[in-house]
Amino acid sequence: MSTMDVAAAKFADLTFEDKLDRLAEVAVRVGLGLRAGQELIMSAPMEALPLVRRITEHAYKAGALLVTTLYGDDPTTLARFAYAPEASFDYAPKWLQDGIAEGFRNGAARLAIAGTNPALLAKQDPAKVARANVAASKAGKPAMELITRHTINWTIVAFATPEWAKLVFPNDREDVAVAKLWEAIFVASRVDADDPVAAWQEHGARLKQRVELLNAKRFSALHFEGPGTDLTVGLADDHLWAGGGTTAGNGVYCQPNIPTEECFTTPHKDRVNGTVRASKPLSHQGTLIENIAVRFEGGRIVEATATAGEDVLNRLISTDDGARRLGEVALVPHSSPIAQSGVLFWNTLFDENAASHIALGQAYSTCLIGGEKMAAEELAKLGANASLIHVDWMIGSGEMDVDGVAADGTSEPLMRKGEWV
Repeated sequence: MSTMDVAAAKFADLTFEDKLDRLAEVAVRVGLGLRAGQELIMSAPMEALPLVRRITEHAYKAGALLVTTLYGDDPTTLARFAYAPEASFDYAPKWLQDGIAEGFRNGAARLAIAGTNPALLAKQDPAKVARANVAASKAGKPAMELITRHTINWTIVAFATPEWAKLVFPNDREDVAVAKLWEAIFVASRVDADDPVAAWQEHGARLKQRVELLNAKRFSALHFEGPGTDLTVGLADDHLWAGGGTTAGNGVYCQPNIPTEECFTTPHKDRVNGTVRASKPLSHQGTLIENIAVRFEGGRIVEATATAGEDVLNRLISTDDGARRLGEVALVPHSSPIAQSGVLFWNTLFDENAASHIALGQAYSTCLIGGEKMAAEELAKLGANASLIHVDWMIGSGEMDVDGVAADGTSEPLMRKGEWV
């Protein structure tokens, strides 16, 4: 029996509570790198209470000063769309978001637990959904800027809720679907290893090696070619590739996404041209958007279609001028464990790590040399995009080729059929 088979057998013998505890430990030690004396601000769906409790325990064991959790609830979200007055959809509690931002400025870490029903708002009025999203984005901008600048240490992990599980495994009974989704989450989050923390350190080192190679190349653009896609993504001046963890502005080394398989950087907001088709559906704040196809000219989306959720897509890219431009481009091999699982998670945290992807909206300033210290005007001069949104969607597949394009126009293969060359 191989070492991997032995580890898998040991993991299978663990109780669910033990497996959940491993995920909580990874969230605190690897995802956050939480320091003694730090506050932790956590958000989670109500169903995730068992994971919240275990993360809270590990946070206090790591020396957390205080853990504060904000809960969301799908039925109460739907109640707003059913009964709230019109004015509700143009309002968000800025006082609450300002308080969260103040917490971050004072040194708090941030952890989000994903798991809400990806199709929660699929049957709601798209106009109301868009208005509520815009209001929330505006209110949350101060806190989001601290996250996109990596001023603080933050991470996201997942909890398998019944509604989400039934969407991923529609042909199974609810209990079977939930069990299958949990198994997929545990494996993708690498908590099935004998020593999950050590496994994450090794995985992070491999991603860092790839990042260093990409940074040494200094490509001026990437060219994507595949079914429905012929896209050139110019890279921002002084761009930096990242992946495998990052040192936040507060000096804490963290892993922003659990799981992660990507190497990513900042595109130039004015240098994206061509057509691109999504390879997986996008779940955006409760609405499923399927078969996205867009055309870029001079960095800006000039045409956008989808077979489902097209109205939501067009409202999304109309949020502000930056919503039609790219803030991130990421390379992920088709052989990533998440892609090879064959599971469509309907959740960007996982699906973006199954395929190369692009993100509409806000750029990460840390993906520019010295960017974390630059003002907005300086970032814009280098080509970094600014927006109220940051929405990733998947374009990679086993049929996608990617070339790196040098400043002189010469190119070299980076990926063929979705795999690193």
